[in-house]
Amino acid sequence: MTAAPLRVAVLGAGTVGREVVRALLGRSDDLTPFDGPPLVLAGIAVRDVERARANGLPPDVLTDAPAHLVASEETDVIVELMGGDEPARTLIGAALVAGKAVVTANKHVMAHHGLELEALARRFGSALRFEAAVGGGIPVLGPIATELAGNRITAVRGIVNGTTNYILTAMADEGLDYAEVLAAAQAAGYAEADPSGDVEGLDAVNKLVILARLAFGVWLDPADVANVPADGPGAGRPGITGVSAADLASARAAGGTVKLIAEATSRADGGPPTAAVLPRVVDADSALGRMGGVLNRIEVEGEPVGMVAFSGPGAGGAATSSAVLGDLVAISRELGSTWAGLPPALSAAIR
Repeated sequence: MTAAPLRVAVLGAGTVGREVVRALLGRSDDLTPFDGPPLVLAGIAVRDVERARANGLPPDVLTDAPAHLVASEETDVIVELMGGDEPARTLIGAALVAGKAVVTANKHVMAHHGLELEALARRFGSALRFEAAVGGGIPVLGPIATELAGNRITAVRGIVNGTTNYILTAMADEGLDYAEVLAAAQAAGYAEADPSGDVEGLDAVNKLVILARLAFGVWLDPADVANVPADGPGAGRPGITGVSAADLASARAAGGTVKLIAEATSRADGGPPTAAVLPRVVDADSALGRMGGVLNRIEVEGEPVGMVAFSGPGAGGAATSSAVLGDLVAISRELGSTWAGLPPALSAAIR
């Protein structure tokens, strides 16, 4: 007997949402597990229905009322791709309380409200999956929670923001100042008109908080993650905003290069991990040093495995939709939440 389909509502049809919708419409058979229910598109919430219709989205499933899709008895899974804090946080919470599975790429909501949302998911037995919130298309959260679960993780580190890596790579290659490269990155579409979330390290901070939850079992407060270097490249300015061409030249002379490194490390006393997102000089010939352009690389150290690494496209609609679709298939396979069988996380403030 064929299992009843899982009815999927997608909230947001931007760069990532469009790719997810396209896959649900065109590759439903590919996304159906051998022993699980098919995934069918039940609704799409957008700000402008007429514009979405003109862009080719199916009119019969379009709405400008995402809350209606969350509350509807005709939806089983909510895919939140709206971004930002509200109303995304409230919609995710409402879906979890209603017993619906949720897939999200929203790193801000997960980093700032993950403790609350995890508690709701566990209380109401709802799957909450967020692989797409870190590393774009790179599968890293799932492996930490599952394949590496037999290890004691001691550190996670890496390049987790493509915009800043693009800027630093261009500065190093072309010998230009930060402001010049930022302007070029904005013109090329690699940086937003307001790039502060990326260049000040806040996007990377959010991703590090999520990585730390899987690696160390605590939800850190993003405000406690350092993002202003006290010395070295860019000293005194958040993220990479203070990094200069002179900093890159100095690093090059010593055989290094500058990268924005997000790192969380376990503490010997068992307390919450130390965590920071800072521009650092790394060996130019190292794996992190060679990671150019918009690519990401995340390294995980544990005992007994040693060091394993994950690298690939860290942003973009195609890459991020890969993680979203993978989470949808995992829900169809009844694999549960991203944290898999890990115990409930605590707030770092009360650990």
